[in-house]
Amino acid sequence: MCDAYFYEAFEEEAEALKRVLPRKLRAGFTWKTVQESGHAAPPAPIISVRTQSQIPSGWGHVIKAVLTRSTGYDHIVTWINALDAPIPAGYLPLYCNRAVAEQACLLWMALLRKLPKQMKQFARFHRDGITGFECQGRAISVFGVGNIGSEIVKIAKGLDMDVRGVDLVERHRKVHYVSPKEGLLHGSILVSAMNLTPDNEGYFDYETLKLVRPGTLFINIARGELSPSADLNRLLDEGILGGIGLDVYAQEKALAVALREGRADDPDPAVATTLALAGRDNVITLPHNAFNTIEAVERKAEQSMDAIAHFKRKKRFPHPVPMKESSHG
Repeated sequence: MCDAYFYEAFEEEAEALKRVLPRKLRAGFTWKTVQESGHAAPPAPIISVRTQSQIPSGWGHVIKAVLTRSTGYDHIVTWINALDAPIPAGYLPLYCNRAVAEQACLLWMALLRKLPKQMKQFARFHRDGITGFECQGRAISVFGVGNIGSEIVKIAKGLDMDVRGVDLVERHRKVHYVSPKEGLLHGSILVSAMNLTPDNEGYFDYETLKLVRPGTLFINIARGELSPSADLNRLLDEGILGGIGLDVYAQEKALAVALREGRADDPDPAVATTLALAGRDNVITLPHNAFNTIEAVERKAEQSMDAIAHFKRKKRFPHPVPMKESSHG
């Protein structure tokens, strides 16, 4: 039996994990989620997942600990809250702040310059209808100014943008904080970098986003449950939003499995509405890949092994999953 088992470890990540694997630690790896693996029982006393695995509740009585290799931990909080008794759980808050922030920037710049349409029109070398916008001086509001959000603010300032931050806790001295309503009205670009909590699920719904100026771009690199896909479709239909960039999705576990299995006709309404979004010229959808840089994957591998070694020594993780969260990340 392994000491630790890593689910959702795609090829590059698995290779990085193996490079830093302690000599005395026996580990197993799979790219599959827990539900895709077919494992009826946990293969190790310590299991590590990312965000798409559905851990059976019965495993909580068998395993000793769970480590999520992600900066978000809402999925682990939900799982632990359903158990009779909690077990130690850890997460990795600091490995991909810059990577995710740069992905957010990639999305808003691609939408500003109508990149998907530009690429389609290369076949005819046709430039009508693809005149875009520059970043300089453009208003942007970042909702959730935590480890990732503060990096987004830094990048936006570097691009000479007019930046505002929205957060319950104003922890960064150089950020110009405003109220949520002011943030909605200020930005021609809105970026969601918030933690997901039971209090803010569906935060960016139709009623909230209809307040923005027409043509606003919306970027979500946080959690898909913050922005219901049916509402986003409606906001595009009505011309309220001018474009959307997504790296995360509501019901992402079901969406990921449906797409990997080639089931584009999945009956789950959240999957169907997300696929409808993905077919639009002014929407960019990515496979929850913002964290995935060479640098961040190396950091994640090192921090994952350090966390497991720390748990084996002290029976607790260096970054325990908080069971109470603030509404903004």
